[in-house]
Amino acid sequence: MMLTRPSHIQALCRHLLTKRVDLCLTGQRAPERCGQHPPSYQLLVPYVVTSWRRVSSVPPGESGQVGHDKGTPQNSETALQENGVQGGRRRRAWERSLSPLERISRLLPQDSLTEDILHLRAKPREEQSDQEGSLTSEAHATKPTGAADSSEPRDPSSREVPFKPGDLVLAEFRMKHRVEFRKMFSLSSEGKLHSNWGLVHHQDIVGRLPGQVLRTSTGIRFLMRRPALDEFVLLMKRGPTISYPKDVNAMLMMMDVSEGDWVLETGSGSGAMTLFLSRAVGSRGRVVSFEVRSDHHDRAARNFQRWRSAWEVAHREEWPDNVAFINKDVSNAASDISEVTFDSVALDMLNPQVALPVVHRHLKQGAVCAVYLANITQVVDLLEGVRHYRLPFFCEKVTEVTHRHWLVAPVLRKDGTNAPRVPPAGVRGQEGEPGSKGQDQPEDPTDQEEGLLETVMGRPFGTVPYVARPHHEQGSHTAFLVKLRKFLPVPHLPHTRDC
Repeated sequence: MMLTRPSHIQALCRHLLTKRVDLCLTGQRAPERCGQHPPSYQLLVPYVVTSWRRVSSVPPGESGQVGHDKGTPQNSETALQENGVQGGRRRRAWERSLSPLERISRLLPQDSLTEDILHLRAKPREEQSDQEGSLTSEAHATKPTGAADSSEPRDPSSREVPFKPGDLVLAEFRMKHRVEFRKMFSLSSEGKLHSNWGLVHHQDIVGRLPGQVLRTSTGIRFLMRRPALDEFVLLMKRGPTISYPKDVNAMLMMMDVSEGDWVLETGSGSGAMTLFLSRAVGSRGRVVSFEVRSDHHDRAARNFQRWRSAWEVAHREEWPDNVAFINKDVSNAASDISEVTFDSVALDMLNPQVALPVVHRHLKQGAVCAVYLANITQVVDLLEGVRHYRLPFFCEKVTEVTHRHWLVAPVLRKDGTNAPRVPPAGVRGQEGEPGSKGQDQPEDPTDQEEGLLETVMGRPFGTVPYVARPHHEQGSHTAFLVKLRKFLPVPHLPHTRDC
């Protein structure tokens, strides 16, 4: 009897396992049932070979009729999946647990097994090792050629650029949690940094990495580093008052400036807001900056070029030249921007309501116009101008950005040493207990004998007390920021009655 359906094979295997295997191994079969037939395991061996070949040797993807029954799958790949085989071979979970055919073959006497059965038993192990080898080779083949091996050490200093002539340097000296000296200068081959705390030659800075500490001629330690953009705009040469970085960053969020945008700026000033806009729009964007005064126009252009030159020296790449400085009143510049539609507008001028009638025509619908004003009376005049001229703007918000600086530092005595942590009054140690210190107990005499200042790094974690309070030097008011949103007015329709 030849059964080809997988369900028949599994049913026969279960039946042989429970009913027949013990009789096959012991030979205790009834003569009336057995007759002169050979033992059952001899009949089972060719069936096992035939059924195993039928299931495991069919290549995936080839269609063939497995059986003549109506419910037999015609696709060999579907048949293999029903038998727990995927992709032409059994699953790994199936290989770990013995299949019914493997169980029967293991229960039969080994000398009765043919070479075909032994070969089929070893075949899945070879296929498993071959597949693991192919997966490993495929992983190596799909690895990008430019990707470095994780085991190879990477050089973190490859992105560090030492100071060079023409580089911008910021020298700082701090004492008692406050900045006593800060100066930004350009490096030269024979320059000198003069200060009340000593002299530093530029030649001693060239070739060093940023973040190093150098001693002046009087022994004071100066920290040398490159300035960030917000520090550059605060220390660069000014004409008029600049737009402070905290306000500019809030305006950039109001306008939602992203890379590739076109932004209109009125009032270049010293170029502070222009630099932040240039970085925000990137190389694919454009900033058009108008300034009515020629001296302010020249100062903004020089500051922008100075930052671009220093950036190229420090980062080995060019800052995008994406700003157009125009020395003209924006109220008379309708012809200059007639063919341009801007994604956002930034106004920094005394009377922005005068420029809005010209600017709003070149602003996208739904875009934002951010206005930088110093006094609250200017805000009132701006909103009154919008109402009077019936401009398509509505005021979303008027805000003021304030920063509150805090002082968080270890507590120091007058002699400069760290004060010890004092436990609360309810948990202080009693007198006579080991490790407890009375209020009148003298300090450790070893500290006075050594004559060294106690460092914070030498104390265990959690034993140094800290002071946390608002800093006594706080920033004051700088500006009011007004967010105007452009909308499309609804056309006026005559009043009609509903039917």
